[in-house]
Amino acid sequence: MNSMDRPYHSPIRAEQAGLTRRRIIDAAHQAFLDDGYSATTIAGIAGAAGVSAQTIYNTFGTKPALLKGVHDVVLIGDDEPIPMSRRPEVIAMYQLTDPREFLHGYAALGRRLADRIGPLMLAIMAGAAAGDAELAEHLATTDRERLAGTLMVVRRVEELGALRPELTVERARDRIWALNSLEFWELLTRRRRWSGDAYQEWIGDALCEAVLAPARPARNRSRSV
Repeated sequence: MNSMDRPYHSPIRAEQAGLTRRRIIDAAHQAFLDDGYSATTIAGIAGAAGVSAQTIYNTFGTKPALLKGVHDVVLIGDDEPIPMSRRPEVIAMYQLTDPREFLHGYAALGRRLADRIGPLMLAIMAGAAAGDAELAEHLATTDRERLAGTLMVVRRVEELGALRPELTVERARDRIWALNSLEFWELLTRRRRWSGDAYQEWIGDALCEAVLAPARPARNRSRSV
């Protein structure tokens, strides 16, 4: 293989491409929040990001793909190519061996994610409810992803021997999926004005009550006198 056959790689060019991608994501995120997904145009995003519309199409392909890119970066908090399951905070959570601590850790993680992605998702949910097919498809995708993540949580509870015996894994998954939803977050923190700490504590307690086996009462041991 000669030098003409080797793929060209420039770290500087890769860094510039990454910065361009992030400018597009930031501009699209703000536009989706300010104007709504349907009213936002690729041309408008391009102008705000200081790039051409063709650059956006070359980078993301379609407007729905751009929305998914925005969603993922906002949810994670950065654009590093590290999946959620390999993030330090998630790894640390799965190392907890007390099931109540584990579920309260999951509630804390859910709060952080909801605080980041909540405003965008509320706008997406409103658009989907109004009949936008692209937003409805996006919701279906993110619901599937969240359901898969929730199943991992239930599997960990099961590994710890703490799952309610009358619950199937699927039913326990659905309980956690519902309690840790943006709908609950919006109802309590937005409509009822709960603090983030109060919301997190209640969700953690509710998760434990929903899926953990009741604690066994301690046996009284008679002592010989």
